[in-house]
Amino acid sequence: MSSLRNALPRRAHKERSQPHSRRRFGLLEKHKDYVVRAKAFHQKEDAIQKLREKAAFRNPDEFYFKMIKTKTVKGVHKLESEANKYTQEELMLMKTQDVGYILQKLQSEKKKIEKLSSVLHMHGLDSGSSSKHVYYAEDRDEAREIQASVAENKENPTSEDLPKDIKRKIAVSYRELETRKGRVKELEKIYMEMAMQKELQKKGRKRKLREDEIVEPTSKPVYKWRQERKR
Repeated sequence: MSSLRNALPRRAHKERSQPHSRRRFGLLEKHKDYVVRAKAFHQKEDAIQKLREKAAFRNPDEFYFKMIKTKTVKGVHKLESEANKYTQEELMLMKTQDVGYILQKLQSEKKKIEKLSSVLHMHGLDSGSSSKHVYYAEDRDEAREIQASVAENKENPTSEDLPKDIKRKIAVSYRELETRKGRVKELEKIYMEMAMQKELQKKGRKRKLREDEIVEPTSKPVYKWRQERKR
């Protein structure tokens, strides 16, 4: 009989819908929806009750630094660093000063590289095409050592004929030169990034180009500014 009963068609029971007069309130709330809403309501109620008890039993003579380091902004407590934010003009001024400092350090490093390269006389010392070598000494004793070593090898004087301490100083100078070149590359990278951030803060409509719009592929983002007529 049970199999026969299951074979017979049955009436499909549907959930009760919102009455037509209350359609403006949305879907009809079911019991499971009420349970979720009631649970959230009681959690908020318990949190407010705990805060009221904490405020009622607090010590009026208690002092903590947030009393003087916070400020109420539209009814919300904020730290001084958050309450006193910099304006757009102040941020632009700070960005300009930072970019100027990086540019100054970059130019200083380039001048030091030029001076060190001229002292080392790289092209005259390393290249085999030049028949004349120029060596620089710090004092007279070092100059005498260079003259003595060159005098012993008059036919074919090379940098290998120099004393060990002088060759060591030359090697240190070359390492310093390579270090400064690497520092220049890092400063140039930082300068380009800071200059881009400064330009992005300026007024004007701009958008970031997609990968298919970039002519020369690059890993850095590329922006395009809308042309505006200058008065």
